[in-house]
Amino acid sequence: MKKYKHLFWDLDRTLWDFDRNSEEAIRDLYEKHDLLSKLGVEFGAFFQEYLEINHKLWAVYRIGQIPKDELRLKRFHNTFKLFNYDNPVFALSFNDDYVALCSSKPNLIPHSKEVLDYLKPNYEMHVITNGFVEAQQVKINNSGLDKYFTEVVVSDGLGYRKPDKRIFDYAFEKSGATAENSIMIGDDYGPDVLGAKEVGMDQVYFTKELQKDEAATFVIHSLLELKNIL
Repeated sequence: MKKYKHLFWDLDRTLWDFDRNSEEAIRDLYEKHDLLSKLGVEFGAFFQEYLEINHKLWAVYRIGQIPKDELRLKRFHNTFKLFNYDNPVFALSFNDDYVALCSSKPNLIPHSKEVLDYLKPNYEMHVITNGFVEAQQVKINNSGLDKYFTEVVVSDGLGYRKPDKRIFDYAFEKSGATAENSIMIGDDYGPDVLGAKEVGMDQVYFTKELQKDEAATFVIHSLLELKNIL
């Protein structure tokens, strides 16, 4: 088996449980601001509409079609407007409170620390993430992940995002790694797997779906499976 020296990790949904932390944070703020009375809808219905709007906005943000500030404003403003509540100032404040609160949540994907403890003695480990710079390091620190990583590369502020090869090249330069002695571990096929392939790096595709057609160097369904690979 190929010997790797550097492991590059995605953060959200690979180690840090974005879905759970995000829902908890939005629910907390929904109750804090009594949005049931403002919007006239239960949290579950509101949250499902938000997920759809946020997903569409992130899709165009990732390819550079809208700026970060537009995403910050529109994801909650557009959701509120569905329920006849049009207040862009409140929506932007709600968004910024959400980013801060969500980032502070410590929930991790099952077995994250167990696997990181297993790997740390033998590898240099780093993060490459497409999230917001004001959030990602907070997530790492508050969840106790900071002790595992040498370099944390955040796309926000660099001007390019995974799968753009420049973010991988930048990570190699910062860490002293090469594509040949590194492997990328992530849950998002396009940014993580295809991005790593583009620069000649091996990949671990972490997916909850048991049947996937996409090709990767390795495919896992639990982080524990990394013990059989690394």
